[in-house]
Amino acid sequence: MSDQTPALELTGIEMHYGYVLALSGIDFHVNAGEVVGLLGDNGAGKSTLLKVMSGAHRPSAGTIKVRGQKVEFHSPSDSTAAGIQMVYQDLALVDPQDISINLNIGREILRKGPLGWLGFVDRKAMRKRSEAELDRLGVRTAPMTRPVEMLSGGQRQTVAIARSAIRVSGETNGVLLLDEPTAALGYEQTKQVEALIRRMAGQGIAIVLVTHNLPLCYEVADRVVILNRGSKVADTVLAGTDPDHIVGWITGARPSQFAA
Repeated sequence: MSDQTPALELTGIEMHYGYVLALSGIDFHVNAGEVVGLLGDNGAGKSTLLKVMSGAHRPSAGTIKVRGQKVEFHSPSDSTAAGIQMVYQDLALVDPQDISINLNIGREILRKGPLGWLGFVDRKAMRKRSEAELDRLGVRTAPMTRPVEMLSGGQRQTVAIARSAIRVSGETNGVLLLDEPTAALGYEQTKQVEALIRRMAGQGIAIVLVTHNLPLCYEVADRVVILNRGSKVADTVLAGTDPDHIVGWITGARPSQFAA
């Protein structure tokens, strides 16, 4: 993969629900180490496009490439295997379990010998691995033994993002899809998540950020792609772009960059 090859690239994506065209010819890409904000009003197509990226929906037309290789996602497990991780708004954490268990869901370390054959997990080994992985990512949170239900909103979001980041980081960094990561957070907690997003991008992970929070985009995003009624109306570097222009594209008051 060359430095110019996107980590994830979608070309000509269309999505039909019966006679309804939810996405119309969408081109989208995100590079390694880049944060791209995916913006739009309710019903613009953001969630649908995110579901196409995550493998939850198969597009009616168009192609998907991961690191330059054409792929077809038949399910979320296919996108996961390709190095794409989705962090949903509900975080999908197991509240009664501790941080270590949540970080290791689906990749548990079994104990050696007969206990392992019976499915008993090695909690000590998982805590040790989790601490090493979080150190490598530069993530600081509560002790590994603390139940998730005792964490603040910001800490819970950090655990959810870190769990996905661990799974896409390595020799070939993958793609993180974040759906409204600060929607239910206060100011200080939002700042924690902002720092984490930039840290993940700094380590080479490609990040797609769906949000209604424009200040968040200006804090963490390198570029924004804006949808309106299922069509892409803007794709622009965020630095130096007037917020009023962004709002205009979102609301439809400003003409599309791609108008014929």
